Amino acid sequence: MSERLTEEQVAEALTRLPNWKLEGKQIYRRYAFPSFPAAIAFVNQVAQLAESWNHHPFIQIDFKYVVLRLTSWHAGGLTMKDFDEAQAFDAVYDETWPS
Repeated sequence: MSERLTEEQVAEALTRLPNWKLEGKQIYRRYAFPSFPAAIAFVNQVAQLAESWNHHPFIQIDFKYVVLRLTSWHAGGLTMKDFDEAQAFDAVYDETWPS
């Protein structure tokens, strides 16, 4: 089981994920896509990755936008696993839909 991060550790980890924001005990990011099918394709990739990590995000789909939220409920807040997974989700997004 991963240990909950301190506020200082969370702030430091967020510096490596500039597109993610802190809200309470969660981090979140909103991703934009060219179409609804592209958004769903991304969610399918996220689902496979999350399942392999056994760490599942909250997923919100709104047409061409996907919001992912991460927290470690068992730890009562954020752990490094949340930040590592956020970085992995960003890599999937960047590889498939580069700016």
